[in-house]
Amino acid sequence: MIVLSLFWAFLTIGMVSFGGGYAMLPLFERMVVHEQGWLTMERFVDMIAISQVTPGPIAINSATFIGYQTAGVLGAAVSTAGVVFIPVLLVGFAAHFETKFKESLSIKRILRGLRPALVGLIMASVYSVAESSVHDWKAPFIVLFLLFLLAKVKIHPILVIGISGLLGIVFYL
Repeated sequence: MIVLSLFWAFLTIGMVSFGGGYAMLPLFERMVVHEQGWLTMERFVDMIAISQVTPGPIAINSATFIGYQTAGVLGAAVSTAGVVFIPVLLVGFAAHFETKFKESLSIKRILRGLRPALVGLIMASVYSVAESSVHDWKAPFIVLFLLFLLAKVKIHPILVIGISGLLGIVFYL
């Protein structure tokens, strides 16, 4: 029964999610943490971190992780299939009709209208993760320092991951 619940939950997330994995995170959180209780908020934040350091899209990595944590290898396979099923169909449909819709004013307007919603969904994810991750003065310091390195010094994001890990060892040992 849990496998069916996993498939349905991730099919639903994949069906209504636009804008990529980061835009899906509020839906993941609501479904996985608050509605189903498959993960705690702390474990959810850890899942996001793990999804960031492993290759592949965050939505697929997250679905696979949650499915595995909940129902093992079968849960991972079913969750992954659920989250990608509708988007794969939509991409196939879009690719087939791409030339017809390429210059459509209606499609351009729809996509332009979706952009602010995507920013809002991503900001909701940032807020939720920050709220459950920042518990002392060290975490905001790390965030601001790494933001400075990314925005002003323009270091590579992979270096940011390594530096954040080292700062975690130094500050939280």
